[in-house]
Amino acid sequence: MKRSPAGTRMQPEPDYRQLDAEYVMRVFSRDLMMVRGEGARLWDDRGNEYIDCVAGIAVCSTGHAHPRVAAAIGEQAQNLIHVSNHYYIPGQAELARRLVGITGMEGGRVFFSNSGTEATEAALKLARVRSGRTRFLAFTNGFHGRTCGALSTTFKPSIRTPFLPLPYECSFADYGDLESVDEMLDGSVAAVIVESVQGEGGVVPAPAGFLSGLRRLCDDAGSLLILDEVQTGFGRTGRWFGYQHDEITPDIVTMAKGIGSGFPMGAIVAREGLEFRPGEHGGTYVGGPLACAAGNATIDIIEEILPDIRRKGDLFAEALSAYNPRHAGLMLGITVGERCGDVQRRCQENGVLVNCTNGHIRIVPPLVITDEEIEKAAEVIDEALCSVVL
Repeated sequence: MKRSPAGTRMQPEPDYRQLDAEYVMRVFSRDLMMVRGEGARLWDDRGNEYIDCVAGIAVCSTGHAHPRVAAAIGEQAQNLIHVSNHYYIPGQAELARRLVGITGMEGGRVFFSNSGTEATEAALKLARVRSGRTRFLAFTNGFHGRTCGALSTTFKPSIRTPFLPLPYECSFADYGDLESVDEMLDGSVAAVIVESVQGEGGVVPAPAGFLSGLRRLCDDAGSLLILDEVQTGFGRTGRWFGYQHDEITPDIVTMAKGIGSGFPMGAIVAREGLEFRPGEHGGTYVGGPLACAAGNATIDIIEEILPDIRRKGDLFAEALSAYNPRHAGLMLGITVGERCGDVQRRCQENGVLVNCTNGHIRIVPPLVITDEEIEKAAEVIDEALCSVVL
C-alpha cells in the first residue's frame, strides 16, 4: 500500500504488470520486477535474491549501485544535470582524454553518444564521409544495433528483413574467415566493422590472427577498420578492449554498455586525422554532465579491478568446463539449442540470472562478482544444464 497523509485513505499499489500490458509496447519478454541491487546481486519486488550474470546485458560493469558511481552522479546532479554541447561540459574533456588513453590510439579524438547503436551510427557516418565510399563489410552472426544505419551491418535476417531496404549497402563475410573477407573487400568498401567477440552470436571470440589479418586486408584495400567493442569494452575480456589481445590498432572503436556502469552512454574513438567536421554530426544529450561523471568514476574503479578479471573468467569457465564454454574474461557462452529458454528459467528459479541468445546461454556478470558468487552461480547453471539438457 502507498503511504498517505494523515486523514486520507490508503491507495493500493498499482498493478505494474497490468499497466505494462495495457500501455507499453510489447517488445520485451519479462516476468520480474527488480527493485534493488548491490554488487553482483539483485532483489525483486517479492524479496527474492539473485546472483546477476546478465548485468543489464554487460552494462553494469562495476556492479549495481556502486557507491562511488552513485556518489559521482549524485554530486553532479546537485550542480548541473544538463546544458548542451553549445558549452563546455563538466568532465567531458577529461573523459575523452582517458578514453583515448585506454584505447591506445594516441592522437585520436572522441565523439560521445547515448548508446551503442548510436556509436555504430557515428562510426558508419564518419567512415563514409571521410572515405568517400558507400559500402560496408560486416560478418555473419554479427550484431551492431537496431537503428536503421546500424541494422544495415547487423546480420540476423529476422530483425533486418522487416525494414528493408536499409540505408547502407553491406555485404556479410564469414566470421573468422579471412579468405571470405579477401573475396569481398574492394575499393568500394568504406569500412569493415567487426566484433572482437560476437556477443549476440553466442560469445564467439575472434580466432587467433583474424583481427590482425583484417587490419592488413583493410590497409591493402584502403578501407577503414571499425572495432565494435560495445559489449567487450571496459575490461569485459580482461583488457580494456578486446582488440588489445591481438595488439592491433583500429581506425575507429565503438563503445557503450560498461562505459557508465549503467548510466546510458556511448562513444567512438577515431584515430588521429579521422574526425567529423563542424555540422557533420551532433546530438542534444551526448556527453552530458551526468554521463561523464559516471564514465570517469567507472574508469577509476575498473583500473583497480582490471588485473583480476581474466582470473575470474578462468575460474567461471573451469567450473563449467564439462560444457565446453567459450569465454574471454568474464564473458562466457555455452551452446544449448532449442531448450535454452528452459535452462534460463531453471537458473532463475534457483537464484541465478543468465541470458539466452540464439540458442546459447550468455554469462556476463558484473566485473566485481566475487569468487564465492562465481562458484555458487556455476553450481546453479550446472544443475540447470544437467536437469534440462542432459
